[in-house]
Formats: sequence, structure tokens, C-alpha cells
Amino acid sequence: MSLYLEIELKMKQALDNLHNELKHLRTGRASLLVLDGVQVDYYGVPTPINQVANLSVPEATMITAQPFDPSTIGAIEKAIQQADLGLNPSNDGKIIRIPIPALTEERRKEIVKKAHDVAEADRNSVRQARRDGNEALKKMVLDKEIGKDEEHRGHEEMQKLHDHYIGEINKALEHKEQEILTG
Repeated sequence: MSLYLEIELKMKQALDNLHNELKHLRTGRASLLVLDGVQVDYYGVPTPINQVANLSVPEATMITAQPFDPSTIGAIEKAIQQADLGLNPSNDGKIIRIPIPALTEERRKEIVKKAHDVAEADRNSVRQARRDGNEALKKMVLDKEIGKDEEHRGHEEMQKLHDHYIGEINKALEHKEQEILTG
């Protein structure tokens, strides 16, 4: 695999990670993505919540979870509470209702701060990938695999990849920030 493809793949993974992390941040509207990371203790085996219950969004501020096996209702409710999502589920013996509380201005700012932290970690991953690429180019010059001109063009190419992925990260962050603040 060429050096550029390898470096671009690392940068793309950082962007994909950002998108994955941002979709878990609450925006004030009910979304099943909020429960993506919730693992239910299903007979001693950690199991994703969507494999033990039918999840739905009957209204903008409510998620419901209907267990496939009614005996697991307590374990599902406990898993949601332990996931530290700021949600307070309740059940009627058949279905779990998970109201999505309105976000306060303070909570919105906390979520935006978390989004910024996630984005910065992924920007650092992109920068590290660029550094790795530039070091590989220098090594190739020392090993006489490429010349100085090719190294210079390679550094420019690494910088273009870097700028593109940093721009994509910034765009995704800005979009999520607007979504959270206007929620």
C-alpha cells in the first residue's frame, strides 16, 4: 500500500471516529443513537440493548424499549441508568419508557464542550498521521528510495491531506454544535 493511502486511511479513521462519537451526544430530541453504547446483562452476557428489546421513538421527547423477554425488563432499566446518559427510565411491567429531558443551557454547554474535546482528540490523530507520513518520507530520502524533490512534493501532499481532514472535522463539529445549541 502506498504511503499516501496508508496516511489517508489513518486520517479517515479519525474522522469516522468523530462522527461515531458525535452521534452519541444528546441534542434534546429523542434518538435511538443515544442508547447505542448501552449493554444489558442478559443472563451474564453483556448484550447491546437493541438485541434484547424493540426500541422506538413514539414522540419527540420519548424513547420506548419493549423487551423481547419480559423477565429482562429490570436488567434493561438498570443498564440504561448505569450508562450515565442522564436518563431516568420507568417501566409498567411490559414496556420501558425513557423520557428525554429538555436540555438546560448549562447542560447544552457541557455537551458542546465534550464535542470539542472529542474533536480535538481526533484532530490530534490527524496531526499524528501527518507526522508519521513526513517521518516516513524523511526515512525514504535517507534510504535513497526517493529524492529531495519527491520528498518536498510528499510533504505538500501530506499537508493537503491534513488540511482536508481537519476541515472535515471542524465542519462536523460546527454542525453538531449548532444542533446541540438550537436543539
